This record gives sequence, C-alpha cells and structure tokens, in this order.
Amino acid sequence: MQVYKDSNRYHCFHKECSAGNGDVIDFIEKMENISKKEAIEKAKEIIGILPESKDSKEAQTDQVYSQQGTASTSGSSSVAGMLDTSNPEHLQYRDESLGIDILGGIQLMGLDRLRCTLKIKDLSTPNKRSLRHSLDLYNDDQIQKLIRKTAERLELGTSIIESSLQKLTDQLEAYRLERIEEEKEATPKTPPLTTEEKEEAIAFLKQPNLMQRTNELLGESGIVGEEINRQILWLVYSSRKLSNPLHVICLGASGTGKTYLQEKVARYIIEEEKFTFTSSTGNAFYYLEPYDLYHKLVLIEDMDGAQYLLYPLRELQTKHWINRIVPIKDSQGITKTKKLEVYGPICLSGTTTQEKLYEDNANRCLLLHLDNSPHQQEQIMDYQRKLFAGKINIQKEREATGTLQNIQRVLKPTRVINPYAEKLKIPSYCFKPLRTNQHYLQFIETVTWYHQYQREEKIDKETGEVYIQTTLEDIAIANHLIKDVLLTKSDELPKSIRSLFEQIKAYLKRQNQDSFYSKALRQQFRIYPMKLSRYIRTLVSFGYISKKGGNKKQGYEYQISQWEEYEELQNGINQLDKLLENLKNQQNNQE
Repeated sequence: MQVYKDSNRYHCFHKECSAGNGDVIDFIEKMENISKKEAIEKAKEIIGILPESKDSKEAQTDQVYSQQGTASTSGSSSVAGMLDTSNPEHLQYRDESLGIDILGGIQLMGLDRLRCTLKIKDLSTPNKRSLRHSLDLYNDDQIQKLIRKTAERLELGTSIIESSLQKLTDQLEAYRLERIEEEKEATPKTPPLTTEEKEEAIAFLKQPNLMQRTNELLGESGIVGEEINRQILWLVYSSRKLSNPLHVICLGASGTGKTYLQEKVARYIIEEEKFTFTSSTGNAFYYLEPYDLYHKLVLIEDMDGAQYLLYPLRELQTKHWINRIVPIKDSQGITKTKKLEVYGPICLSGTTTQEKLYEDNANRCLLLHLDNSPHQQEQIMDYQRKLFAGKINIQKEREATGTLQNIQRVLKPTRVINPYAEKLKIPSYCFKPLRTNQHYLQFIETVTWYHQYQREEKIDKETGEVYIQTTLEDIAIANHLIKDVLLTKSDELPKSIRSLFEQIKAYLKRQNQDSFYSKALRQQFRIYPMKLSRYIRTLVSFGYISKKGGNKKQGYEYQISQWEEYEELQNGINQLDKLLENLKNQQNNQE
C-alpha cells in the first residue's frame, strides 16, 4: 500500500472512505509506523483532527471541511460533498464551501416530494450566522428563492449554493431509496419449509378421516370446545387461496371468547398472508399498495370499531377490487387526478357483540354464534385451572400449532368442479336464498379443496387446466358442519332470541302450562329486565307469542302462538341430508 504523507491525501482518505477520526489516526499510525500519540499529534498538525472524545462530531467535521475548502481555493483538487447518515434525524452534508444539516431527517414515503428543514452555514467563516429554512427540494421555485436568500445571507455565489443543493438532493434521493430497500428486507418473513416439514404436512393431508384428525389437532393446539365453529373457521381461513373465498363473522355476548377463537385459529396462518386491524378511517384501504390484500385473510378484531371501513370491505368481498380517484399535486404544484386501486380477493373475518347485523354485511358472511352454554364455560375454566397448575403440555400445543401452520402452507390453489351441484337445492324459505345457496356450494368446494391430496387430478380437455372433483363424502362433511349455520341464516329471529324462545317453550312443557308472566321468566332464566322486555316485544311483533291477559301495573300474561314452526324449519334444512342419501342411492345403483 502506498504511504500518503501530504495533507491533501489524508483529507481524501478521511472523506472518500467515510472514515471517522479514529480511523484516520489509525491510518496515519500504520502508514508512518509511529505511536498512537505521535499519530494524534500529526493528525492535528496536518488536518486538524482531534480524538472524538475531545469535541463533538459536528465541530470536527466542520473544522476538517473548512480546511478542505481553503485547500481547494488555493489550487488543490475539488472534493465532492459527503452526506453523513449516522443519525437519521440529523443528517449532515459537507462539501468545499457549505455545511448543510437536515433537521428531523426526511420522509421515506411519497417519492414525489422531498420536504425537509435545512440549516445552512458557511464552513470558511464558522462564526457567521446560519440560515434555517423548510422547503421541498423538488420545487424549483422554492429552490431558487432559497439560493438567492442564502447568497445574500452568507455572501456566497449563487452557483456554489446551487451546486451544493443539487449534490445534496442527489445524495438524499439515493439515501431514501436505500432506506426503503432496507426496511423491505427487514420485514420479518417466514422461513421456507424444510423438506421434512413439507413431507410431514402432505402425509397428514393424505390420511383418512382428515377433518376428524384436523379437529383433534385443533384441540391439541389449545382451542377448548367450539368443535364445529373451530372447524368452520379453519376451512374458511383456508379458502383465502381460492378465487372466491368465504367470509365469516363470529357473534356472541361480551366475554364469550369471540376474539380468542378468531386469534387462535388465525395463528395458523403465516403473517405474510393475513392483515389485522382493530379500527381505521374510512379511506385507509384505498391507500394500500395495490396487492397488499391479494388473497389475504383480513381480520377485524371488533367490527363495531370498523364501521367506516365496511363499505370498501363489502366491495372487496363481492367485486374483489376497490378504486377511488383523488386529487394530488405534482412536483410543480399542478393538481392532477390519480386513480387508487386495491385488488382482492380477500377472506374477511370479524367479531361483534351485536345481535342484529346490517343486512348487507350479514348476507356476505357465514354467521357463527359462539357457544355460551354452562358446559362450554366449565370446559374453558377447567383448562384455565390446569394451565395455572402446570398440567398443560405447552410443548405439545406448540408442536400441534406448527403442524397446522405447515399444513396451511402446503395447500395449493386448485380448481374444484362439483358434478352434483345442480341437484343440491336448499329449502326455498331460507333467508336470502341466493346468497345462502352460494355459501353452501362454496363451503362444499372448500371442503373438497382441503382434501386435494386425496382427490384424483383431472385435466380439462378444452382448456388443459388441472382440476379435482367433489365427492359425496365432501358433501356429507359440509352438511355436518354448516347445517346449524344455514338454519340460523334461514331463521328470521336472531339467535339469542330464538334460544330464549325455545327455552320458554321447553319450560312451559315441563310446567304443563300454556301461558307465562315475564316475572317468572326473570327468576327462571336470570335475565336482565330490560333485555327480557326487548326480547318479548320482538316475539310479540313477529307473532310468536301474544298477550293473554294482565295489565301494565301487575304485569302481562303471554301465551305461545306458534309451537311447531322451528321444527318445520329444522326439517327443511334436514332435506339436505335426504338429498345426499338420494345421491348415494343413485350412485350405488349405477355401480
């Protein structure tokens, strides 16, 4: 290595290598073969460098570049400007003449502008007052005004200032792009599956009784009870990879575990494939990147806090894309119209305590009512007691969770054809039959798709596309899981009121009575008076009960008007099982 002994070469090493004072001193010590103390003294003598502990970094840099500027004016070669980015909130630029501090750093987002606050000083005369100014470095008018103002304040030529600002802008652009790339790389990504993990997950998907084994694995991972609901959530969340995913809303009173169940099942989906939030403004979704939601699971922890977002979410559910036009200003300050677009499809999942949902939201989703029975509550409390007693195998839960995550990752998008679809007809009196029929067929499709490693792949002769076919086993699994959901959607009464009404009928049959007073129900079912009054008014308005006698002061006596209507509704949903039996018989006869 060549030994640089003149001051200009030491200055160049300090700048071009982005070296700190300690590095330059070490360089001198090595090149000159002298002691550390002698190297420090030589650095002071040649370029005014002091050990970093003696002075602030800013003062040292200004001193060095001040001397560099003097050297360049006396005929030495010019030194290019350098941007110090060690402190992102206080960037420092130094060249032959100017020192510019960028106070507060720069914004990384919005590449169409470069707003910053500058502190400009003349390095040749450190005692001269600095100039502070905020502007957009992409706005030429603001730049020209700053150049004239700086030239007048610091008594420098406009060409020098313009050149420094141009170099600063170029380096800030490069710095911003570098930071953006660093942040992208810093985003945590799930490591790819190992060959062993992939083979294990595929082997699980090839086993018989797949849904039963999946349900057992969900239980082993720590989900207590809710066996039907947890399987439905698992399949709905899996459908995010399909071209037309399912959507779900979990309903229940406060404290029934809605958010807990949603979070438990959602943890099996890797972070890159889900999007979670609790509340937001109405326009927030339009400003996402176009494919931020593409085939992702969108989780709303409380739909009551996301009312303003429900319209764009509904559009993403049905149309699979949203757009919006907004006015923006370009770098010249000219207002233009820009079209913002975000693409789906998405799989939406939310929770709410509301008993009655807005119709447009409810129609697009499967509605899961959580189990709030004493048996379910006792199961959860028993699990909690065992957990605190140290009797729950946490390692086993983690292993089950890992297996479920790997299963989700090996499922691949595959086209599904249901050869029995034309014969699967839901009862005509189902609530919103068009949407209900679509949900039923979509759910069967999802069940088939989940069994993709057990279904024979076929090729469409016209398109060459690979597909799998629905079997009668898939329809049987779907009927078993979704029957209560379809029953609830077919019922005009909300689930909570229907549950109370059926309890009242059972209570009257046990008591061998045909009428009741609300006071007796409050004592029997321990319901808040206001809540019971609201439920009774609803049942009266729908014609399920009627007033038989009594008065406002002593209380009204009510009697049941419709005893068998719910059994008829259940029989209608059970027609799905009868259709399945007919299909099985036809298949057996053909064989």
